[in-house]
Amino acid sequence: MDATTPGLLTPDVLDRPDIRAALVEHDFAAVFTLIKKWGGLSQNRIASACRLTPGKVSLIISGTQRVTSFDVVCRIADGLGIPGNLLGLASRPWEGDIATRPEQPKASGDRPHSDEIPWRPDATVELATHLTGSDLAMDRRALTRALAGTAVTGAALLDSLEGWLAPPAAVLEHRRPGRLGIREVEELEATAKAFRQWDHQYGGGLRSKAVLGQLAEVSGALEDRQAPAVADRLYRVMAQLSGTAATMAWDSGLHRRAQDYYRLALRAAHAGGDVVFGANVLAGMARQMLYRDRADDALQLIHLAQEGARDVIGPRVRAMLHTREAWAYAAQGRLAGFQRATAKAGEDLAAADVDGDEPYWIAYFDEAELAGVTGGRLLDFARANPRRHAFQAAERIRTALASRGPEAGRSHALDRIGLAECAFLVGDVQGAAAETALAVRAACGTRSGRVRTQLGQLYPYTVGHSASRPVREARDSIRDLLSS
Repeated sequence: MDATTPGLLTPDVLDRPDIRAALVEHDFAAVFTLIKKWGGLSQNRIASACRLTPGKVSLIISGTQRVTSFDVVCRIADGLGIPGNLLGLASRPWEGDIATRPEQPKASGDRPHSDEIPWRPDATVELATHLTGSDLAMDRRALTRALAGTAVTGAALLDSLEGWLAPPAAVLEHRRPGRLGIREVEELEATAKAFRQWDHQYGGGLRSKAVLGQLAEVSGALEDRQAPAVADRLYRVMAQLSGTAATMAWDSGLHRRAQDYYRLALRAAHAGGDVVFGANVLAGMARQMLYRDRADDALQLIHLAQEGARDVIGPRVRAMLHTREAWAYAAQGRLAGFQRATAKAGEDLAAADVDGDEPYWIAYFDEAELAGVTGGRLLDFARANPRRHAFQAAERIRTALASRGPEAGRSHALDRIGLAECAFLVGDVQGAAAETALAVRAACGTRSGRVRTQLGQLYPYTVGHSASRPVREARDSIRDLLSS
């Protein structure tokens, strides 16, 4: 082949077993090394074809960096002419007609430029189309390999969200007219609500493809010029579906993709004028940062939510935001800040009207939820000072368990795990073993990755108590569940 031409590896090169094996495993260090050897492409030519810097290619070949971005996987496929099936992708647009393939096609995985301020609603639709199209095209194994990157943090994350505080940009009306009516929108709203309830109860990514398919349908409808009232409600449906997709991705361990869908949810809520749900999305992003040990980022996100929605949120949503704020303070070890924010949450929740007009999605935040979250954060303090905080943590968690049973799914399982850890911290080994058995039973009823992670953190407490049969049985039950 012509080594000066970027892309288009010859069939004999792509048929090599070593290259095919490397492509299947997304081992791009081996892929690039073998392509240099058998395909005659220089490192610079590989970089040019894939729209990477030569330095980036060098780092990949040396094993210093791995390719974890779906966008980059698509650029490699299209730049080098690698059929999609060899990488776990759908067939590429150029397959079947190589002669008409442009020298440098735009990869279908290219992300639209969408961080400009003010945010453009049409760019939000492009982002939704990009995310759903790429995720629906990949099989689950390939998706997990390609999207397992770490979440964005710090200024790179926070600066990209500044558009939340500015009004949306105007949209050019050169699109074809849409014909969607209110009845169809109501059906989409009901579907989004059902998916959200499923995720809240069971967790995991079992129905993620269905959520993404519905999200793709909504983004397709917004590519047309719908009536203003219809368009606003469609953007709100997009926000809720994107939020559900984010939590499902997170529960499946795809933290970077979860963050992508959270950002899409925030932009969609912004485009639809749903400031309250936007604040809820930022709270979700803050919770993700807390699980990633980024308390400072979480606090900034909560303050961004409070600043943007201060004048419109009701007492129940305000209470929820205060608990996330308290969580961040707890992660920073700031007991006084935690207590102050928790007290504010209690005051706001007490002022909430049971029959108020706050959105349906915040109805879960009640006295039981406040008690469970507070107990979990006191447990954080108890790990450093069990004598001072463990009994209080257990008391709050028991309050939550008394009000919400197994039907709460993921929350119930997390409460059970927390109560078992409290017992271990105070030295109640027999009680801890009994609580662990209940925790494992609750964990079996959910597919949540977060539940499994928390259960795994309970396992070390069971080590060193081999003389206790109940503890041995608890340890075995954890191990059996985590290995299943």
